Amino acid sequence: MADIVDPEIEAYATVHTTPMPPHLEALAGELTVTLASPHMMVGRLEGRFLELLTFALGATSVLEIGTFGGYSSLAMAAGLAPGGRIVTCEIDPVHAAFARRHIALSPYADCIEVVEGPARRTIERLPGPFDLIFLDADKSAYPAYYETLLPKLAPRGLMVADNTLWSGRLEDPDDQHPDTVALRHFNDMLATDPRVVVVQTTVRDGVTLIRHA
Repeated sequence: MADIVDPEIEAYATVHTTPMPPHLEALAGELTVTLASPHMMVGRLEGRFLELLTFALGATSVLEIGTFGGYSSLAMAAGLAPGGRIVTCEIDPVHAAFARRHIALSPYADCIEVVEGPARRTIERLPGPFDLIFLDADKSAYPAYYETLLPKLAPRGLMVADNTLWSGRLEDPDDQHPDTVALRHFNDMLATDPRVVVVQTTVRDGVTLIRHA
């Protein structure tokens, strides 16, 4: 994965971000040596970013598409308002089992539900609205996820989409991988959609914030 932000600057920002609690440090340590593609974990910088977004919204209802190892779910759980809950969707049974085990060992076991199976099927049966929606799943499906998720977003809620800079590959016309093509379309669609207000940030691999217009 190419670096979007200068590695020294990102390292400085990470060091000057509040460290993660022991249960997340333990999760990260095990995930790095046991799960494939550990770079998919959001990590300290983006984890705290997600926690603070959750806290600032006063979120009581969060939907996550793409659990992976559960790091982002647990990061957001620390920012939930009292009585808040997170539903997180994961299609890979190995990832779901890993996440459930670490969630059970955390202080937030009672407020996170891992739902295993195709996320779009889960989304359809969830009533919403959600104060925060975090989209970090299969990139080729981002445009379809967006259309399904937008009606589930609370009037003053935020949708947060990860990996929207895609390691700089979006500007390479020779890169026609389905994920790259889909993310190009997703970003262009957001920038011209009158239903929403959007900001593209350069946090890690690109985090886009979306709200209703």
